[in-house]
Amino acid sequence: MTGSAGVRSERTIVLALGSNLGDRLANLQRGITELCGAGLRCTAVSAVFETAPVGGPDQDDYLNAVLLASSALPGREILSRCQQAEAALHRVRTVRWGPRTLDADIIACGTEVSTDPLLTLPHPRAHERAFVLAPWLDVAPDAVLPGYGSVASLLAAVPDRDGVRRLSQSAGCLSLPAEAAKEADSTCR
Repeated sequence: MTGSAGVRSERTIVLALGSNLGDRLANLQRGITELCGAGLRCTAVSAVFETAPVGGPDQDDYLNAVLLASSALPGREILSRCQQAEAALHRVRTVRWGPRTLDADIIACGTEVSTDPLLTLPHPRAHERAFVLAPWLDVAPDAVLPGYGSVASLLAAVPDRDGVRRLSQSAGCLSLPAEAAKEADSTCR
């Protein structure tokens, strides 16, 4: 969304993070550190959820979380930041939906809708993925996925919602970088 002077206004960015290789919790935390800052003001992070992999080869379970941010950056620039964070954690793309140190997906950029093959918004499968919806609902109970409806209603309708397990705080939680935490909700849930 752009303002009257052609300047893009800030909107809420929803990022889904996942890891199933190495120290999964540390990978998610490092991903948050890599993503936050320089035009992407992180405002909240969900609790951590453990989920079975969806699609792809046999692989270990994932840890998943949702990161909320505020930004005026174009969607493609945010996508580039996600890819840079994945590269910083040495993600290798050899098999579709294969195991990874970090997966960082843009779920929504405000109410933006895009059919661009490089960046489809909102994420084309978010409405059917409990591993995205459960952490998003945790961090934003009134959230709405543009074009699909309330996250709570979507989560209630997905068949794999029982396979998403919220980790206890003692098992691990995530926090925002120190600069972002001053203004944001970074308390373990």
